[in-house]
Amino acid sequence: MFNSSPIIVGLELGTSKVCAVVGQLSDGGVLNIIGLGQSRSRAIRKGEIVNASDVAEDIRNAIVEAEQMADVEIRSVYLGVTGGHIRGFNNRGFHSVVSADREIAPEDVHDVIKNAKAINLSAENRVVHVVRQHFSVDGQNGIADPVGMFGARLEVDVHVVHGQFTRLQNPIRAVKGVQIDVENIVFTGLASSLALLSNEQKELGALVIDIGGGTTEFIVYSAGTIKHTGVLAIGGDHISNDLGYGLKVPLPMAEKLKIEHGSAVVDDSDKGIAIQLPCETGLPDRTIQVGHLRRIMSLRVEEILELVNEEIEGTGLREYMRAGAFLCGGGARISQIDKVASRILGMPASIGRTNSMSGLKSALDQPEFSTAIGLVKFGSFEQQKHLHRTGPLHALKSRFSQFFRVG
Repeated sequence: MFNSSPIIVGLELGTSKVCAVVGQLSDGGVLNIIGLGQSRSRAIRKGEIVNASDVAEDIRNAIVEAEQMADVEIRSVYLGVTGGHIRGFNNRGFHSVVSADREIAPEDVHDVIKNAKAINLSAENRVVHVVRQHFSVDGQNGIADPVGMFGARLEVDVHVVHGQFTRLQNPIRAVKGVQIDVENIVFTGLASSLALLSNEQKELGALVIDIGGGTTEFIVYSAGTIKHTGVLAIGGDHISNDLGYGLKVPLPMAEKLKIEHGSAVVDDSDKGIAIQLPCETGLPDRTIQVGHLRRIMSLRVEEILELVNEEIEGTGLREYMRAGAFLCGGGARISQIDKVASRILGMPASIGRTNSMSGLKSALDQPEFSTAIGLVKFGSFEQQKHLHRTGPLHALKSRFSQFFRVG
């Protein structure tokens, strides 16, 4: 079975690309990236499938390429999920310790977490993650592990990520349709944060913003745990669309201009610089102004970052993000986007870099691979926990199988 194998595969079904990354755990627990497969994404809009047969072919192409590079057979994956339906919120669970001496046992921890998971969601929604934050014992907050402590009232704070069942089911069915099992689904914003942030940065507090082709995910850490998550159904494709309309060029040309000449900032030095467009059959030669191109781009980039900023403002967590903001996804390649992010968010901002792994480091140390690498890291954490046969993991797998009929 796959679970006994050291091979771990992350699969991202993105709006711009389908990407499979293959990792392998060494005996010492070091994650080594050994394979990468990509396929242009033709049938995903705003992070969600719009044509199942095309997506199946794109998945198959990416998997085959990854198998050939890693020289392995891929049987199952950790699958990234996103979309405008994904939501996150914080919740608290309560439990009364009933043992005679009031010593907190593992069973009490299990029960309080179970109570925190008892969330009144609408019938069409399902939980994707319940991330433990901190415990509290008789009003004493900030406890990482209460087992062995004495108390009458045990509480736990958790962050819950959930989404619509049918829209979560669609990517799972697409993967299973090409005879690949799904080990687990993972919110792509969470995956990206696992790829980029060190434990120290999580403790200091950090914001990760993943600007993909059709969505922008963001996630806030404070005191080492997840405090907030969100998704915007807007991304790099919207910038390309704006350029197509504003410059009156076809979308492929707009995408090319964005990559080759784009910037999130309009400088005085851009004035007077023109780009000669290639002559197309039946159309006269024409030029466009670099300043005009970058002005269009800057407006959309600022809008995306301002929408993130508005949501962050409402959390009250800004002062706790001392490590600053980290940008990833294909949108992070836009020149000077980190400067714009720093100005709008009011904190240091930089392009995130993957960490704590070896292997195809140079090939994968690009912001657009953060999600797929993070999916592999998520899988490595799960597989290491599985070796210890922890109760919470078994419960997680059981819940996943029940909700999504996989496993």
